[in-house]
Amino acid sequence: MDIFSKIAAGEIPSYKCAEDEQFYAFLDINPLAKGHTLVIPRREVDYIFDMDDDEIAAFQVFAKKVAVALKKAFPCKKVAQVVLGLEVPHAHIHLIPMNSEADVDFRKEKLSLSQEEFQEIAQKIFSAFQGE
Repeated sequence: MDIFSKIAAGEIPSYKCAEDEQFYAFLDINPLAKGHTLVIPRREVDYIFDMDDDEIAAFQVFAKKVAVALKKAFPCKKVAQVVLGLEVPHAHIHLIPMNSEADVDFRKEKLSLSQEEFQEIAQKIFSAFQGE
């Protein structure tokens, strides 16, 4: 079981933003912006394009619902969707509130947030997601 599967199963703590039976969304612990969220399938699959058509369609619909909640919680011009990363062998989508393309530069210094800030951010997104 990889680290993201353990997070989705509750074996490793996370800042949950949204979930359903197939997918799980939680805050990135090295965020580019407040609200930077990771969306994952609960099923272990390394590469997003290895998902079957129905699963990837459902994954995108779930990510869209999270993005809508994220934009409500953190008003911005758009929510960027980025599929990037080789560190964890588990398909994932980064959702990042953005007001300029510079907000999605993964080379820039990450935010340093307290546990209380992470909890508050996750709760705002979770509440907005539940309101959908």
